[in-house]
Amino acid sequence: MSKEAVEPAQAAPDTRVAPTPADAGDAGYSKDLKARHVNMIAIGGAIGTGLFLGAGGRLHNAGPALALAYLVCGVFAFFVVRALGELVLYRPSSGSFVSYAREFLGEKGAYVAGWMYFLNWSTTGIADITAIALYTHYWSMFTSIPQWVLALIALAVVLTVNLISVKIFGEMEFWFAIIKVATLVGFMLIGIFLLATQHDVGGSKPGLSVISDNGGVFPHGLMPVVLVMQGVIFAYAALELVGVAAGETAEPEKVVPRAVNSIMWRVALFYVGSVVLLALLLPGSVYSADQSPFVTVLSKIGVPAAGDVMNLVVLTAAMSSLNSGLYSTGRILRSMAMAGSAPKFTRVMSRSQVPYGGILLTCGVCVLGVGLNYLVPSQAFEIVLNVASLGIISTWVIIMVCHMIFVRRARAGLVDRPHFQLKFSPVTEIATIAFLLVCLGMMWNDDEVGRKTLLLIPVIAVMLVAGWFGVRRQVARNSAQELPDGAR
Repeated sequence: MSKEAVEPAQAAPDTRVAPTPADAGDAGYSKDLKARHVNMIAIGGAIGTGLFLGAGGRLHNAGPALALAYLVCGVFAFFVVRALGELVLYRPSSGSFVSYAREFLGEKGAYVAGWMYFLNWSTTGIADITAIALYTHYWSMFTSIPQWVLALIALAVVLTVNLISVKIFGEMEFWFAIIKVATLVGFMLIGIFLLATQHDVGGSKPGLSVISDNGGVFPHGLMPVVLVMQGVIFAYAALELVGVAAGETAEPEKVVPRAVNSIMWRVALFYVGSVVLLALLLPGSVYSADQSPFVTVLSKIGVPAAGDVMNLVVLTAAMSSLNSGLYSTGRILRSMAMAGSAPKFTRVMSRSQVPYGGILLTCGVCVLGVGLNYLVPSQAFEIVLNVASLGIISTWVIIMVCHMIFVRRARAGLVDRPHFQLKFSPVTEIATIAFLLVCLGMMWNDDEVGRKTLLLIPVIAVMLVAGWFGVRRQVARNSAQELPDGAR
């Protein structure tokens, strides 16, 4: 960020009234996202592939205690998005936390934040297209089509839609979220009805006896519950989309607080409530990683069409997640490119004000995921989920570090905190960072995938260092160009 951008931010922190963007990467965007778009993007970020597909395998491994894992992770996820919301009200930016990292941690911090977020969403995109292929294989007419072909088709469709305009993106996410919420509410009503009427589900009566007769709340002990938390963190990975979307809405000061505050009850209702219902309806051993747990339940109650409908809905959820990933990385990469730390072509905007260069770069990495689906179709989802967890954990840690520095500057009188605040700083940030690092460390206990994922950290670190040496001169030149004549 330029020197001119920092000084006004200190003199008058409420940059919402500034006539020019505080970050060069914010220029050129439309403000076409309405309050309903941002609210539903927040809901959609809290309900995605991690719940619709990932909960099946986690229920199988951890049992009913998975609900506790979702609750604990949900609380810390709320802390992160609350901290980000405060930074957004201080200075809305489409570059979001990358822009804040540039201000509070310097260009190196922004560089690491941006590329780790790109790692998160590019691998999440692979997980999404894998999920779409798995969902499609549920129908017998598609089983003969290779998984990688279905993944490629899904990627092509979502890419085409994402390149049109942000308004179309907002409308699509709005209706995707409506479908997801309506489906979850419908499933919960069906689940409550099955419990109340003691309707037979898969050959047994639902209720607390399903849990007590199958090993209790912790059927496999505490460790499996701890191990699934890094995957549960992935389930909440899109919550930070609120911060990115705020840069393309006209009234972030009104929209963002409402969207952020509603996240906590959504987590409690949709995640914890759904998992509790699933545990009361069928034993955890019945669920599997290759089928949505909601599809499993609906198929067991003797209404095959219900399973088909649910499968179509969860396929829509995966498409929504992929759509969001392309949207957010396009904006983040453009913010980085304007500073010189991303390829120049990612700063290019289309006539409809879409940063298509960054979107195409993310799409290119997702194409590699199509190859992964070809080589190891049975393991593709779990492999990329673990790698994506590295990206989201690092992103959230950076957000909390930026918030701590922001609060410290506010207490020193350098900036003003908005009325919308994360309470009990710096204790809340430190506790959140510690929790995230513990979740990361716990991956070591997973011999099959988790340990191999952790061994990638030195490789990623070397790549980041090498990349920084490759872009640092360009970053320095861009910074020099933005300085006023008297400061050069």
